[in-house]
Amino acid sequence: MTNNTPGSPEGTKSDPSEFHFLEPDYGRDIFEIPQEFKEKIQERLTFLYGEQEARVCFKELERIMKVYYAYKTPHMIQMEETFNAHERFTEKDVILITYGDLIQGKNRKPLEILADFTKYLKGAINTLHILPFFPYSSDRGFSVTDFEEVDPRLGTWDDILHLKSSTKLMFDGVFNHISSKSRWFQEFLDGNPSFQDFFTVFSTKTAISEEYLSLILRPRTSELLSAFNTLNGTRSVWTTFSRDQIDLNFKNPEVLLKMAQILLLYVRRGADLIRLDAITYLWQELGTTCAHLEETHTIIKLFRDILNAVAPRVGLVSETNVPHMENIQYFGNGHNEAQMVYNFALPPLVLHTFQTGSSAALTKWAMSLDHVSDTATYFNILDSHDGIGVLGAKNILTDEEIEMMALRVVEHGGFISFKDNGDGTTSPYELNSTWYSALNREDCDETMDFKIKRFLASRSIALVMMGVPGIYLHGLFGSKNDADAVLDEGQTRSISRRSFDQESLYQTLDDPDTSTHKIAYGFGDMVALRAREKAFHPNAEQRILKVSDALFTLVRTSIDEKEQILCVTNITSRDQQITIDLSQQGLNARSWLDILSEQPLSADGDILDLDLDPYQVLWLKNKE
Repeated sequence: MTNNTPGSPEGTKSDPSEFHFLEPDYGRDIFEIPQEFKEKIQERLTFLYGEQEARVCFKELERIMKVYYAYKTPHMIQMEETFNAHERFTEKDVILITYGDLIQGKNRKPLEILADFTKYLKGAINTLHILPFFPYSSDRGFSVTDFEEVDPRLGTWDDILHLKSSTKLMFDGVFNHISSKSRWFQEFLDGNPSFQDFFTVFSTKTAISEEYLSLILRPRTSELLSAFNTLNGTRSVWTTFSRDQIDLNFKNPEVLLKMAQILLLYVRRGADLIRLDAITYLWQELGTTCAHLEETHTIIKLFRDILNAVAPRVGLVSETNVPHMENIQYFGNGHNEAQMVYNFALPPLVLHTFQTGSSAALTKWAMSLDHVSDTATYFNILDSHDGIGVLGAKNILTDEEIEMMALRVVEHGGFISFKDNGDGTTSPYELNSTWYSALNREDCDETMDFKIKRFLASRSIALVMMGVPGIYLHGLFGSKNDADAVLDEGQTRSISRRSFDQESLYQTLDDPDTSTHKIAYGFGDMVALRAREKAFHPNAEQRILKVSDALFTLVRTSIDEKEQILCVTNITSRDQQITIDLSQQGLNARSWLDILSEQPLSADGDILDLDLDPYQVLWLKNKE
């Protein structure tokens, strides 16, 4: 929602016909894996499966990569030859996260309606993350029954490709598990020998000792092993997330090969980014935590090698809702694993900041963030389809601070989802709430405009931090908690997943007196301004300033060092008067322009005095 001229952001237009399944061109020179990638891939396969199995596996993987290459059009080849990995992410990148059917209308497929909505955004968003759009049996798409098809209730592959004409696309790689209703698992139940090793199977639900069980990192409180009746008798299978989500067994190279084939299928179907869902738990090894294992990191590196060899313009995004220091390990060395990592510490730290009126914890953590590399960066979200994860703040906030944060969310009408700690206790895993309701209590005497100021102030932090901002659709509109959806669907995550009626949504967006209009357009203006500033490039320098616990303050400096933006956010409900000694902060400019309000400010010598209203945001750009 901006006042910009309608149109696609620079660099995102493409011809969707280039990604249709065409006849393979086996007449062109047969693709050969570059030697550097061949050696890396063989080394990784040997680590996973041993030398003998690796040789067999490599031959099949090589065939899969050659088939993918044969389907590429000359235009796709040209795109990859001219691709600059250093500009994979820029200041223009903002990712909108949505289910394929969050906006619905009469007599039209949801994906068609979504395509119309991307045009309504007028170029403010240049990348669309469509949460799993495959056929599924539960967990709102994350229990996939068929990785290779589009859910017919949403639309078709053609509808996905139509979206690509105006945005870049992020697909979900839900590679950790598959639905119990899937054909693969049904083949397992039917005793098909080809599928017996596709899953981690035990003869009984008590096959894992309590000692081993206590070591395993659990994101849920459900049972780890689920019993099923099969042609070969009762078998217990590994189910990290639910009985309907059966973990795949990557110890079987056939599973790895199948997932590599699906990875490249998504590339052929138009994916620019592939989100590795729940990748933390990809490899199971008794006697360990079964999380963050070296084998898991090796598989991510292998996926990266495959893409680098045949589709270098396509990046990987790791989704690992774990403590910050473990989370950033999925960058690898900055060049060999995910190009973007969900910045899971950011949401709980920003929420804690606005709940307490102190930026101390956020500032201290932000000062520890390092530039990853010129080809990798953070994915800065605040809310998501699941709510607000809190594990990212573990060891940054105390357990008591996390519990108090969770209780405040409950007071605002939200819920807490817990995880099993392995010792008989549980602790908060995520907070089920919209971002607006987590910040704002309905039964208080604050005005709507005051609540909106608080909301937009909090959202601004994810826009100015080093990285690429991501916005969940309900966050774009400032949706409130939907208690009715929780009652109707019987799960707390439904609190932020209700679909919109297209006609009603557009009417609300066009009504300047509604909170939806004020938030969407206020948010959209910030997004549009951000996209124009070189200082917000993900690779631009970030320096956190310790000015006051009542403020969150940072400086971004463009890569060419010609432009600086001093970002100051009042995170409190009170007026703040501050003085910044520019020389002490390494700031040379004496004249500044607040690009949000277009108001000029001047320093008195080295001293810049600022008066901020409650929840006011300043983006001060140097004028000298």
